[in-house]
Amino acid sequence: MNYSSDNDKSWKDGLKSPVAVLLGGKTAERAVSLQSGEAILAALRAQNIAAEAVDTQDDSWIKTVAERYQHVFIALHGGDGEGGSVQGALDSIDVTYTGSGVMASAIALDKVRCKYLWRGMELPTPSFCELSINSHWDDIIRQWGKVIVKPASEGSSIGMAIATTGAELKGAYEIASQYQGAVMAEQWVQGAEFTVAILGKETLPVIRLETDHGFYDYEAKYISTDTRYICPCGLSASQEQELKKMALDAFHSVGCEGWGRVDFMQDESDNFFLLEVNTVPGMTDHSLVPMAAKEASVNFEELVAEILRLSLL
Repeated sequence: MNYSSDNDKSWKDGLKSPVAVLLGGKTAERAVSLQSGEAILAALRAQNIAAEAVDTQDDSWIKTVAERYQHVFIALHGGDGEGGSVQGALDSIDVTYTGSGVMASAIALDKVRCKYLWRGMELPTPSFCELSINSHWDDIIRQWGKVIVKPASEGSSIGMAIATTGAELKGAYEIASQYQGAVMAEQWVQGAEFTVAILGKETLPVIRLETDHGFYDYEAKYISTDTRYICPCGLSASQEQELKKMALDAFHSVGCEGWGRVDFMQDESDNFFLLEVNTVPGMTDHSLVPMAAKEASVNFEELVAEILRLSLL
């Protein structure tokens, strides 16, 4: 995979203003967003593409963009940049932006609604239920034995915890409910974790994730130095093709476009299960999409340029 011929000077000459890189924001993922945004800024500037940072923590960001920019690279994680509100604001001022639109962003961010959609389309995803203060904690554990509790609208594994008893489940819910949106319990899938990055209409090489933590949590993603990223991923050719097709099916079912990442578990019987779609994946030195791109001989600067180019089509 090589984008050098696509990323020539012609489309860059068509940019009508500097590119605004939206970063920071107000969510629990602000720190990661700042890292992603700075890396994207450096990559654009290294290619002589004028780019400037716009921190959406300041509510005047939309006025700034409307007055100065016609192109936006969204580097916001969590509800700020992945929930559809930023995309809607940019649509209202007729500004081009990277990644998925309003509806796809909103559905993908809400893990519960996304899983309902996949169920309806008969795409495999672990069993789950929404939690509330009135949930029957012990009954849920009796049904599934082990669950992982997730805030439905947070990324980067923020607020997630494993529970094997009713008391642990209730405690995990109380922590997760501090974040925006619904909270769900998902049946634990024992096995290997994989991720598939999507760029345009193509999948990038599959990555297998291994960690000594209980699961691929925030520390394993951004802090730990012993998380293992395996690419080639060790699947057979037919299994890898099955996983890539499922990733594209899941991505398109939500209406996503441009770029993103789809996460999976594989159980001990080799069955794959969809976990979630990420519409603005991390772009830090620990991030998975740049790793997959590198395996496909696409360097970070080429990756950033291609994501921007796709937004102009």
